Amino acid sequence: MKIEEVWDHYRNDLELAEEKIQETLSTVAPAVSMVGKYLLMSGGKRIRPVLAILCSKIMGYTGEKASVLACSVESIHTASLLHDDIVDGAGMRRGKPSAHSLWGDQVVVLVGDYLYSNALRLVNSLKSQKIMDAFTNATAMMSEGELIQLSKKEKSKKGEFNVSEEDYMKIITGKTAILMSAACMGGAVIGNAAREQESALSSFGLKLGLTFQMADDILDYMAEESMLGKNLGKDLEEGKITLPLIFLLREADAKEALRIKSIISAEKISKSDLEYVLGLLSKYRSIEKSYERASAILQEAKEELDIFRDSTEKSALLTISDYSLGRGK
Repeated sequence: MKIEEVWDHYRNDLELAEEKIQETLSTVAPAVSMVGKYLLMSGGKRIRPVLAILCSKIMGYTGEKASVLACSVESIHTASLLHDDIVDGAGMRRGKPSAHSLWGDQVVVLVGDYLYSNALRLVNSLKSQKIMDAFTNATAMMSEGELIQLSKKEKSKKGEFNVSEEDYMKIITGKTAILMSAACMGGAVIGNAAREQESALSSFGLKLGLTFQMADDILDYMAEESMLGKNLGKDLEEGKITLPLIFLLREADAKEALRIKSIISAEKISKSDLEYVLGLLSKYRSIEKSYERASAILQEAKEELDIFRDSTEKSALLTISDYSLGRGK
């Protein structure tokens, strides 16, 4: 199965989730509708909603709760993007002006707050304490992950470089993986999965999320703006120490490491600075090593699905897994 076939096969399910999302944006506050629709309708593969749908369907569930769950997870994801862009000072999102650059920080923060709280209201309507616990834990960890990353970024810009691989994994667990895990676990719960199946799908989502974010971070040193909707090396300029840089700083000689650190802590990064870092990433195979690390985690994720019999849903989950890492190759 190809990734395009996944979207085609589950188009009706995704359209039901889209309808539910549109309902959540229909409030008396026009800013919610404007800002929410601007970001929700500006692209994105809807990975998180489709994971929720697939993990319910792999258990044989076909009811309306899957749409509610899919809407909730996408709303939380959207809220996190709105807040993240403000924190990062991002001017672009998916190749378009970021919401806060159009409507201002105050409006966008409040819209993000609405999306978070309304998503949890919808989750609560599913009448499952397990799902509610998973989503409240996910939203808390997402904030924690962003705060840890912000603290590390500020220290990096001041010349303090203390981001370990363990720190990085904790950050991306909060930023991305924990919500994917909650989406998969929620789907399993509404599908009445056995404990072993529920655990497998939750773990699958977590490992898939780690891989997805690692691939995004790798792409920052590979892709053109047209692919990412942001400038090449944007993470470097912001002082984000992601896996490729962690590997590079670990292996570069003292002189090289010193210049890398001075580039990261600089106010502005020149084209020659970026080319220097890209050259070292190539010299030490830091990109390849990052892919190898992500591939190992992805393989673990796919193995979590071994307890399920072959089905269209299992095939779709495996296809999404390969897509998550293969976007930059």
